[in-house]
Amino acid sequence: MADIYPFRGIRYDSTRVNGNDVAAPPYDIISEQHKESLYEMSPYNIVRVDFGKKLPDDNENNNRYTRAENELKQWLDQDILIRDAEPSIYGCKISYTLDGEQKNLSGIFCIVKITELGSGVYPHEATHSKPKEDRLNLMRFCKGNISPVYSLYNSPEKITSELINSIKDEPVFSAEDHDNAVHSLYKISDPEVIKQIQAELSDKPLFIADGHHRYEVALEYKKEMDAKHGVSSLSSSSNPWDYVLMFLANMSDEGIAVLPTHRLIKGLADTQSVLKNISDHFTYESIEPSTTGKEITKLLEKSGKNSFGLCMNSGNDLFILKYKGAELQDIHEALKNLDVVVLHEQMLKRDLGISEISYEMDPEKVIEKVKNKEFEAALLLNPTDVSDVERVALTGLRMPPKSTYFYPKLMTGMVINKFNS
Repeated sequence: MADIYPFRGIRYDSTRVNGNDVAAPPYDIISEQHKESLYEMSPYNIVRVDFGKKLPDDNENNNRYTRAENELKQWLDQDILIRDAEPSIYGCKISYTLDGEQKNLSGIFCIVKITELGSGVYPHEATHSKPKEDRLNLMRFCKGNISPVYSLYNSPEKITSELINSIKDEPVFSAEDHDNAVHSLYKISDPEVIKQIQAELSDKPLFIADGHHRYEVALEYKKEMDAKHGVSSLSSSSNPWDYVLMFLANMSDEGIAVLPTHRLIKGLADTQSVLKNISDHFTYESIEPSTTGKEITKLLEKSGKNSFGLCMNSGNDLFILKYKGAELQDIHEALKNLDVVVLHEQMLKRDLGISEISYEMDPEKVIEKVKNKEFEAALLLNPTDVSDVERVALTGLRMPPKSTYFYPKLMTGMVINKFNS
């Protein structure tokens, strides 16, 4: 179960830098244009370490990974980054707005003992190999975790949640993201408080919400270092690379939000052909062509489970689709009724023969990309429920990629876990 520990975190000296200038979104949602703007914000923006630029004359000795290593060292030498003297757990409060409603997400940054997936730490989504290679190279050079794995636990007692929410001190660091969410960091060094947190989580499994690549890379790096230092997998010794930086949030709290990621499709024929091919398994109801993306998502919410919005660029046709059910008997019980699985396995794969898809979060951009004929069709869907994440993960199964989008995204640069002193 959750084997968590305090650590001597590395964080920005807020008397030297402004958090808004140096923190950054997760690397995998940063466009090249956004990266340029982050570079311009500050010579100390964390993107220079976590997701630096590729340059034309890069080689084995001078590349974005060597530059990341050098930047990190220089910032520590200049005291732009400071390492805390005592091991701490770091409370974090995130104040954000979603659909006009004010919400608050609280959690902790700590280090977690690395185990094989399925042994106390559970994934819920499939991953691709290319991002793993990039993250592994970054870890090899920087020898640490620059950004955290976002994981969930389930504790109705809410002991840790209440401890974090009760903090009245000024944060040691804060930053506002591009969606105006405010991320505030608090250092918890009291050994008795740390013991309370450890006790609550000691029997709780952890479910990776965001950052599957980062956890899998940390596991791979541990195996590399164990082999390099002749450490047996059965050894009880403890090394710095045996742990990974995590942000842990309680799924019993109300501050966790999951958003849907919509699908964009090329290569489909006309509307009538699509409707004919899916009609054995889905009912369909036409809606006004002027319906906006956000209005479609509201209709899907009302329609409930296994409902989808279909947008076709042939005639600007819009439909609400509803799965008839009773199919996918060859799919595991824990998966076969999930919206993303019904969409991928039944509609796209079996009914339409589609394997190549693109993704978009913003429902208005989804409609726009279809209407301007960048894509032939789009499928909008409801968000995956956070309880499904727990249920699927505990069975040892994985959802399709992009099944969940946890919001708000954690900011990189709040606190860093470095293996060496």
